[in-house]
Amino acid sequence: MTTVLGCIADDFTGATDLAGLLARSGMKVSLRMGVPEEAPSDTAAFEVIALKCRTSPVAEAVAECRAALDWLQRAGAQRFFWKYCSTFDSTAEGNIGPVAEALMADLGAAQTIYCPAFPENGRSIYMGNLFVGRQLLAESPMKDHPLTPMRDSNLVRLIEPQVTRPAGLVDRLTVARGSQAVREALDALRADGVAHVVVDAIADEDLGVIAKACRNDLLMTGGSALAMPLPHLYAEDGLMAADTGGATKPDLARDAIVLSGSCSAMTRAQVAAYSATGAPTFRLDPLTLASEGPAEALDWISRQSLDAAPLVYATAEPDQVRAAQAELGVARAGEVVEAALAEIAIAAREKGARRFVVAGGETSGAVTKALGIDRLVIGAEVAPGVPWCFARSGGADVAITLKSGNFGKESFFADALSRLEETS
Repeated sequence: MTTVLGCIADDFTGATDLAGLLARSGMKVSLRMGVPEEAPSDTAAFEVIALKCRTSPVAEAVAECRAALDWLQRAGAQRFFWKYCSTFDSTAEGNIGPVAEALMADLGAAQTIYCPAFPENGRSIYMGNLFVGRQLLAESPMKDHPLTPMRDSNLVRLIEPQVTRPAGLVDRLTVARGSQAVREALDALRADGVAHVVVDAIADEDLGVIAKACRNDLLMTGGSALAMPLPHLYAEDGLMAADTGGATKPDLARDAIVLSGSCSAMTRAQVAAYSATGAPTFRLDPLTLASEGPAEALDWISRQSLDAAPLVYATAEPDQVRAAQAELGVARAGEVVEAALAEIAIAAREKGARRFVVAGGETSGAVTKALGIDRLVIGAEVAPGVPWCFARSGGADVAITLKSGNFGKESFFADALSRLEETS
């Protein structure tokens, strides 16, 4: 099948988030873990490439995304979507803006939009300011993110130092007037040389208006919710026919494991809630991992019944994270945790685990890579933007759900395992 929309995501949880929302349309969605080495084949109308480049050096992130773009172009994609977190996780250097500008250059696009809003998950943009629930981004727990602390809420100000061309805003008052008004505002900004445009959205209806206005743009950028209206619009335009072949859950053993590397406020609450259910738990300490490795955790896993879906986590309070980073350095503190969780995932699979619940973007990337997963089939959602996915790993069928740190309710881990049982 010819690919209509080619998507590039800056982390693995964001990719499954995007793929899950596109799959709500009933149309075929394929998720590739990393840029495939082989030429495009067996492609879907919607192809999503998951990268692990959110916090990579800028040059490295740009190179990876350009390679992904090239593969998607060879797959026949006619339009493209650069997906990043709904909390705009980045630094003054990037990587959101530099990647967008590189993709624009390769596509010959004079302008693109930025809209990370996800109202269903409490992310909204008003007058250029990003809100997490009722809190401004810079006043939310994201201000203490260990890798991308968000200390400003204004997206125009956040994107300006990341790009070389002017940035601007299409505000909610314009969006409220409809897609034609949005299109006219974008065209006027482009005529004035404004290449990077933040667009306000406070409700799902706003995203529909924006998607309709930008449906013919070569490149759109934003959170996954902005892409959700696109399948219907493309079908309406005659670019594709509905492909209702949905995912079928393979017959899986019940053995499971829950792995959490995220230190977000919601994941901390989820770890606490799951621990309170009586499930076996093991906490990873970065300082211990740096000096002794994961041997103790691996020994603990070897003695657990995976039918009880044990939890292994490095999730910690902000002051604990800062203490570990001060001792080891930011990069090293993250690396030892990711490496340990990857080893634990392999050990659990070898012990018989076929169901994996994973929390955290960096953790998800490390775990899927360790498990040798290069393509996922998208199944039913556990929470908005968090689907169960099916793959092959080590010669066996497995199910895996990759949760962005702030997504899901406090009961997410238990809910995920229950939801998989309900899926036909």
